[in-house]
Amino acid sequence: MENQEPSIKKIALNYGILLALLSIVTQVISYVLDVHVDRPWWLTVLQLVISIGVVVMGLNAFRSANQGYLTLVQALKIGVAISLIAGVIAVLFNYIFMNYIDPDYIQKAMDFSREQMLNQNPDMSQEQIDMAMNMSSKLMTPVIMAAFSLISSLFFGFIISLIAGLILKRNPPKPF
Repeated sequence: MENQEPSIKKIALNYGILLALLSIVTQVISYVLDVHVDRPWWLTVLQLVISIGVVVMGLNAFRSANQGYLTLVQALKIGVAISLIAGVIAVLFNYIFMNYIDPDYIQKAMDFSREQMLNQNPDMSQEQIDMAMNMSSKLMTPVIMAAFSLISSLFFGFIISLIAGLILKRNPPKPF
């Protein structure tokens, strides 16, 4: 009787939901602290640590349920699936956040962007400022923001699972 491989879908779903919930908590904390527009570096580091931790926990859960074995391909599937699930939930939460919790978020982000641009380039002409702000406004639509969010979630999920998979991998013995 052969041992069955544990369900990648189940582990990805459980850990994807966990990652999404922890990400939402960090976003709520940043909103309460009023740093959600000009995200400080420590918030980005915290989110990265949470992402790494949850993906590694998911990989370890699979490896434990799979008699201690984890291939790189399995690690990539699990890590990317966790990130995809968390990314989709985060996009849904961001939709609610931008439409109901902080409907002025995009305007605040645009104002912050303008302020940063002027601080970094005080000699910019009004025409240059208007052109840059026009370009920024095209990138600050909910659809574009959702797409970038999902793409970045998948990208970092891939990188994290690749590195963690290389560290945690243990291939099963090949039958003779």
